[in-house]
Amino acid sequence: MKAFVHDKTGTPDTLHLAEIDAPECGPRDVVVENRAIGLNPVDWKFVEWGHPDWTWPHVPGVDGAGVIVEVGAEVRHLSAGMPVAYHTDLVRQGSFAERSAIPARAAIPLPDGVPFEVAATLPCPALTAFQALEKLPQKPGARILLTGASGAVGGAFLQLAADRGWIVHAAASSAQHDRVRRLGAAVCHDYRDPDWRNHLRIGDESRPFWAVVDLVSGSHAAELADTIAANGHLVCIQDRQETAPLPAFTTTISLHEVGLNGLHNCGTDAQWADLVAAGRSIAERCLTGVFDPQIIEIAEFTALPDALARLKCGPNPGNRVVRL
Repeated sequence: MKAFVHDKTGTPDTLHLAEIDAPECGPRDVVVENRAIGLNPVDWKFVEWGHPDWTWPHVPGVDGAGVIVEVGAEVRHLSAGMPVAYHTDLVRQGSFAERSAIPARAAIPLPDGVPFEVAATLPCPALTAFQALEKLPQKPGARILLTGASGAVGGAFLQLAADRGWIVHAAASSAQHDRVRRLGAAVCHDYRDPDWRNHLRIGDESRPFWAVVDLVSGSHAAELADTIAANGHLVCIQDRQETAPLPAFTTTISLHEVGLNGLHNCGTDAQWADLVAAGRSIAERCLTGVFDPQIIEIAEFTALPDALARLKCGPNPGNRVVRL
């Protein structure tokens, strides 16, 4: 089969198209014939960083969508011919290929009619957003601050948060304010304004947010901890808090980290079943137009490295997809 591989770490242009052996199907795996590949920041980052468990040459990529062509001996809930989307473990040979062997429990059965290009946008961005929401107790009317709101994960979070009745303040460039409002933001802040944090106060409330969901970095999240009300929440998606950002026994906020890939090693089958159900539900909402998959580019398979380079350089107000 054809696949994009790299023999060393580097920028996206280290990827080259090669003929390699088709993947073997483990007993708890399925093999998917990919019809579309979702590109994510984790892809170019690990092309640059590598991983100690990789064998070379390596096929990167974590997200894809296609049709199951082979089913492992221990798999009972899936069958050949089923259309699925998936997020695979980045330690494995990945999705930048005509076929991928993936953990069967990570396969999201797709409703009839969902285009593969749409389905490929959902696993990493939408399930990451879903995990972030699940960290927070249901509290309709709560005010949430979302940073990095104009990206793929931010856009998914806005749409899912709207269902919970949250009032989301979105930090994004002013050029994206109309878009993030359409996706569900109630209030927008321009993070390029050096004074933007001073606009976060609401009335006489210096700590107006029940939660901050940060998509920038751990240090950026820590700088916003003092805007969180007592017993509130700080959710880090791009990083984590290695030390508490505020003194002990003050606002006593709860700290959360989100890492979808960690569930491949540490998650239970029941947890994956919940993620798969959420992914299928979001796919159904795409069919009815309730959920916007935020596609900004569909590239051909042979142009994958260039599309990944564009993802790295940004801006990325949505998802970039490759079709086979």
